[in-house]
Amino acid sequence: MVPFLKTVRETDTETKILQAALRLFAQRGYSGTTTRDLAQAAGVAEGTLFRHFENKKAILVAVASQGWVEILTDLLTELSEMASYKAIGQVMQRRMLNLQRNSALMRVCFMEAQFHPELREQIQTEVIGKMIDVAEAFFQTAMDRGVYRPMNPRMVARVFLGMFTVAGFSQETLGDTAGSAQSMKELAECLTDIFLNGVLA
Repeated sequence: MVPFLKTVRETDTETKILQAALRLFAQRGYSGTTTRDLAQAAGVAEGTLFRHFENKKAILVAVASQGWVEILTDLLTELSEMASYKAIGQVMQRRMLNLQRNSALMRVCFMEAQFHPELREQIQTEVIGKMIDVAEAFFQTAMDRGVYRPMNPRMVARVFLGMFTVAGFSQETLGDTAGSAQSMKELAECLTDIFLNGVLA
């Protein structure tokens, strides 16, 4: 067996640790969660944490990285499979509805990034940067085809991603309790309309 290949058991243990960490960090915050808390929630010995991760900070960074890789992959898949560039609204709606599922991840990332430079750098370079790159390429191609008017495609990508991310995040963090599937759908439709058509009469 190749030494650096992880066994299924090792992968399962890491998954349990990261799931427990996401849940506890979202509920209590990073500083309010001890490694003993993490081990107990994951159902492992405290020493096991440090066989898989260098320290608690490494667990925090891994939680953010793993969760956002899934979100980035979903976005890339949706944009690459779209039959029409005008169908961007459909992507907006699906991404918005899926944000509820990732609310704990977003809460951890946005709250803890201000206190942990390592996490902030990881999110900026490995997550946000790549998401913007993907969206920028999409909008540049659409502009080249005349679907959208010529603009700075990177700025358009930042606006697009920022609109539904902040709106979805507010459902859990900024006191917006109208988080039903229907209200999220209506919000997504409104954001799509604003993004594609603006607000001027």
